[in-house]
Amino acid sequence: MARNIFNQPPKDETERAAPSPAPPKAAKLPGSVGGLRDSLREITANSIRDIDPDQIDMDGLRDRLVLEDSSIDELAESIRKHGQQVPIMVRPSAQPDRYRIVYGRRRLAAIRKTGGTVKAIVRTLDDDASLIAQGQENNLRLDPSFIEKSLFIKEMQEVGYKPGVIQDALGLTRQGVSNHRVVIEQLPDGLVQLIGPAHGIGRRQWGDLAALSAKVDLMDIAKETLAALPDDTPSSDKFQAVYSASSRKKARGDKKPTTRDLTTIIKDKDGNSLATLTVADKAIAIKVTKKDNPEFSQWLEERVEATLLQLFDQWRNERGTGS
Repeated sequence: MARNIFNQPPKDETERAAPSPAPPKAAKLPGSVGGLRDSLREITANSIRDIDPDQIDMDGLRDRLVLEDSSIDELAESIRKHGQQVPIMVRPSAQPDRYRIVYGRRRLAAIRKTGGTVKAIVRTLDDDASLIAQGQENNLRLDPSFIEKSLFIKEMQEVGYKPGVIQDALGLTRQGVSNHRVVIEQLPDGLVQLIGPAHGIGRRQWGDLAALSAKVDLMDIAKETLAALPDDTPSSDKFQAVYSASSRKKARGDKKPTTRDLTTIIKDKDGNSLATLTVADKAIAIKVTKKDNPEFSQWLEERVEATLLQLFDQWRNERGTGS
């Protein structure tokens, strides 16, 4: 089971204010993962500070595909009207009076638009603990899409985080992590960035698209398809458009090309039509019209079987298979 490092915070900036300070308790603030079991209430009661956003550096792995979008403007307007209700979390940097973001990247971006200081929980965390805090808080506040989690898992594994840390960061089992990684590994680099987070598109649908990568060029199809869509097309609609276009492309590729019948008119030395030879995918046909060549037709009818057998024997002898 994933370690829950804090109580669930409110899902929206305006939902409720941060809890009132409680009487001081013996706070545990070590850098180990185990020390993160304290609740968010206890942490916020003892360590919220007002920090200049310019003192905070963006740090760690990106867990969302879209950060600077219209939702940042909406969040900035909410904070301008109601104030920052939920603090972000930072950890001290190696440089004096500077901090590294743990979670709250959208809130930090919004406050940089509004101006003023940002309310931040300051904790001394190691890299593992910081990653777990980032992943769990993000899951609780705004659940990332399937493909965002998949990218986050891929990046965590490539950086070298241990399986247990990755599972705790996203609240997934080992099999759950594997399910996400299997899909992302089949998709071409850059495709997810073209489509976007695609909220509401789950593992099965992304898996179906990934399976098409072995049959068609997903990147070429995506670029062509998305270029024809309006710029404000929702990400989930972009996914559906790319998937539909890729499926159609695969269906066309699965159809075997049909070869047109090749018909040749056979003429005698005087230029008169003698017969027609038709070569198709599955048969060769020689047609002699009785009306045009009645005597030859009668002669051929009497000898066609023997003549065909003679030709067959000649073919076998030429191939060296005759008995």
